Amino acid sequence: MSELSKLVIVIGSVRDGRFGPVVASWVADRARDHGGFEVEVVDLAQFEIPLALPAEPPKMAGANYPRPDGMADLTRALEDADAFVLVTPEYNHSYPASLKAAIDWHSTQWQAKAVGFVSYGGAAGGRHAVLHLENVLTELHAVTIRDGLSFPNYFYTFDFETGQPLDPEAAGYAKTMLEQLAWWAAALRKARSDVAYPA
Repeated sequence: MSELSKLVIVIGSVRDGRFGPVVASWVADRARDHGGFEVEVVDLAQFEIPLALPAEPPKMAGANYPRPDGMADLTRALEDADAFVLVTPEYNHSYPASLKAAIDWHSTQWQAKAVGFVSYGGAAGGRHAVLHLENVLTELHAVTIRDGLSFPNYFYTFDFETGQPLDPEAAGYAKTMLEQLAWWAAALRKARSDVAYPA
């Protein structure tokens, strides 16, 4: 087993002109600098993710769940991951439908894995979106990380030319989240290897 945990960073917004790829790239660089992860960035805009779901939920259907062919690489990335960082904006006090659909098309891919959050938005910095996501991911038996990253009023607090936050403390907050994520990812990966998760 590799000493590095597989971290998948998910860009949750598919909106035109979105900020998600900018902050996701910055977080990915921090994760690579951390040294505890093999990092993959997954952009939901690159996949076929219908809102209409099959009648039987993925937990019940298992390997026979009929996902679209255009979702195969997304499912593979989620399946292989030991941990996730979900990068989300806040739309109307919550997170995007694209991210909810990607979550709902999967089940076991989230189980007994660590999930951190990076949010952005207006004055609240996307925290309402994260609160909703924490509830959803807990239902799917994921372990959510308390210390995430939030970028309030990101249109003023990010340098879009360099892709860097203007807050000098941001890198420190990212390190804290990644340290916690690395601990949980390693612990849960060992636990999943030792004993099948009793979902």
